[in-house]
Amino acid sequence: MSHDQNFKNLILDYPHESIHFFAAVEAQAIDTGARILPIREEQLKERLGERFRELDVPVLVEWPDGRRAALLFVFEEETDPARFSIHRLAHYCLSLAELYGTDRVVPVVIFLHPGGFATRLTLGSEAHRYLDFHYIACALKQIPARDHLASRNLVARLNLPNMAYDPQDKILVYAQAMRGLIELEPHPELRLKYLDFIDIYADLDDNERQLYAQLYPQEASTMTGFAQRFIEEGKQEGRREGRQEGRQEGKQEGIEQGVQRGEARVLTTLLRLRFG
Repeated sequence: MSHDQNFKNLILDYPHESIHFFAAVEAQAIDTGARILPIREEQLKERLGERFRELDVPVLVEWPDGRRAALLFVFEEETDPARFSIHRLAHYCLSLAELYGTDRVVPVVIFLHPGGFATRLTLGSEAHRYLDFHYIACALKQIPARDHLASRNLVARLNLPNMAYDPQDKILVYAQAMRGLIELEPHPELRLKYLDFIDIYADLDDNERQLYAQLYPQEASTMTGFAQRFIEEGKQEGRREGRQEGRQEGKQEGIEQGVQRGEARVLTTLLRLRFG
């Protein structure tokens, strides 16, 4: 499981919400007039887990009216805190600052699992301190899930299963994450994509899924019906693509084969979106 890539998709799909959740203090200065852009020419991935060329997510916050200078956010997801290198992060932030000619850089590290990690890097001697580097550390397992059960921030709701909660609250946490996805995300493709995100990190067993369906029948029915409808629409799209491909080949056999290939392509994409 490539957690790093899952969080890259999340940040690039929801940059405003990510900054407000993972870097709340800095987000106070970002109003509706600002625009947030990835600073690389990278395509968003259709499915979670596909690899990016780099291991970070830099995004630029710009104020087109010139009220403030641009602000560069550098997000890094670290699954195992023991593998985190503050030296590597400092080096990368300095490189980006030099490349983009700015000293307005905000480093943010998202720690998925609990554990110890360095929070500050200081270089100097007895006489002087020459470098003092620190970053925003968002340790998800230290955030109480109950504080965000009704949040209107979709990134917070999707991350409820990654936060701290009592074992008896597991179904509640899952249900509130799903309810947030239904209420806050109107687009079908993104709903299906982040249904995966919730499922991956909630990690319900069969008994827990049955209990969820019993306790929250409306949400369970909504998502099941949505997924079935989305798959049926995909099959219809595949048939249209296949017929067009078959007509171009000019044979009835080609039409049938084209329909099958078109359906297969769409269903393969849907299965990857849903199950990875």
